[in-house]
Amino acid sequence: MEAKELLRVLHTAERLKDETRHCYTSGGRRESVAEHSWRLALTALFLRDEFPALDMDRVIRMCLIHDLGECFTGDIPSFLKSGGDEERERSALETWVASLPAPYSVELKTLYAEMDALETDEARLYKALDKLEAVIQHNESDIATWLPREYELNLTYADENVAFSDYLKRLREEIRRETRDKIAAAEHNRQ
Repeated sequence: MEAKELLRVLHTAERLKDETRHCYTSGGRRESVAEHSWRLALTALFLRDEFPALDMDRVIRMCLIHDLGECFTGDIPSFLKSGGDEERERSALETWVASLPAPYSVELKTLYAEMDALETDEARLYKALDKLEAVIQHNESDIATWLPREYELNLTYADENVAFSDYLKRLREEIRRETRDKIAAAEHNRQ
């Protein structure tokens, strides 16, 4: 990729550093989309021994690009995102991806199609980790930042996404245990 083109891509992706998500960090500030994507990719890196049959490089690439559409539309929490929001994000992302040099535009189109279809174990793993990372971050944030609906949501979110993997089911149970412990501690402190 030519230097000028690379800088154009990076300048666009930089927007994710400023785009905040619904969740807070353990330090009390709102998490950025870039931070979520980074830790999602890091999680995939550290799971390569748990999924030796999968192309983990492909999973990591999915993790890195999965929220690039939010450069154009911002982040909308999953429980508020409408079909229209998803279509606007998809349209903006498709336009941007089409503007990339041929090898990259083809690769990203292929990855996004695979991610949308959720037919490969790589795509299913990326999607499960994406949702699990969000719950992990909620567990790390101050419970005072949680919305009332999140008490139940954080106990069930991603359950259907982890069903294909015994390892992910065990991970989900451990995350659920942390969620229950956090809720119980908050209830105890209120008494």
